[in-house]
Amino acid sequence: MERLNLRNYTLDELKELIKDLGEPSYRGEQIFHWITCREALTFNEMTNLPKTLRAKLTEKFSLELPQIIEKKTDIDETTKFVLKLKDGEIIETVVIPERDHYTLCVSTQVGCPIGCKFCLTGTMGFKRNLEVYEIIGQVVLGRRYLKEKGAILPLRNIVFMGMGEPLLNLENLIKALKILAHPKGFNYSKKRLTVSTVGIVERMDILAKEFPTALALSLHAPIDEIRQKLIPAAKKYPIKEVISACKRFPRIKHGRITIEYILIKDVNCDLNSASKLAELLKDYPFKVNLIPFNPHPDLPFKRPDEEEIEKFQKYLLSQGILTTIRKSKGLGIQAACGQLRAKHIKKSNPNSMNFKSTVRTGFIIS
Repeated sequence: MERLNLRNYTLDELKELIKDLGEPSYRGEQIFHWITCREALTFNEMTNLPKTLRAKLTEKFSLELPQIIEKKTDIDETTKFVLKLKDGEIIETVVIPERDHYTLCVSTQVGCPIGCKFCLTGTMGFKRNLEVYEIIGQVVLGRRYLKEKGAILPLRNIVFMGMGEPLLNLENLIKALKILAHPKGFNYSKKRLTVSTVGIVERMDILAKEFPTALALSLHAPIDEIRQKLIPAAKKYPIKEVISACKRFPRIKHGRITIEYILIKDVNCDLNSASKLAELLKDYPFKVNLIPFNPHPDLPFKRPDEEEIEKFQKYLLSQGILTTIRKSKGLGIQAACGQLRAKHIKKSNPNSMNFKSTVRTGFIIS
């Protein structure tokens, strides 16, 4: 009989589970502390639990984490982990150094059904949603890695910007967010938990009701025709509807919703596009992250020159829109979404992937 992974459970669920074993509910609180704050790998580490309970837990339950099958660190200290799941599927997670903290980029699906034209993950198709423990496991591995390397700065931000569309795994996403934010556990503030989406409007509204958190919208064009060519799944969600959903999404501590915008030469980086984007975003405190496209030989897209990038930013700033240019990180280790996963899939089954290699253009960190 397969053992249940306790990282799947909220604190309240753990307390009920422990009561069903004939133990006082506070033992569930102790276990929750060990598997969150202490990143415990085994029940034997839980020295404030009776030995009999530890033996019972070991027999009935698991704390298994995804298996690290590759780790690569770039010169900028960005570190990417390739993780193998229990069923043999492969995902990625990335630890990203910032000026005064670290950020962890987390995956929510194996593959992705959205099919963005600039993202390698999208070309590999969709396999399945990640379980809660597989999402939480990425955080545990990231925190343990930083502790083991003696990092002084904290892992402060968790961004759901890895493989997959988070809102298409909504139930498990919300549960994982609640575990990450619980004050008796990881205790991440909501403003430090950022969910990125292409704009699944009805699910944005559910997230707003169930667990409002920091939000990032992958927009990439101010005109529906262009956006739908870059993101085929966007045909169901017109830009005006998506922006309206953003505006009614609760702002965490008066924060700003981030607009992710890839700048692609001769596609979406002219001043006309900047003007339309400014008009779209006016009268609301959005923040725009501009991401200059990183060229790849298998793609028809090109990176705009520096003058075009600066003109685009300056125009938005002149219209009162907070705008930054995002520097891509981890390029030396194939840290773009899906690249290392593709390598491992090809290695294990050379005939399993019939697609052109594409590249996501960097991580967007709030």
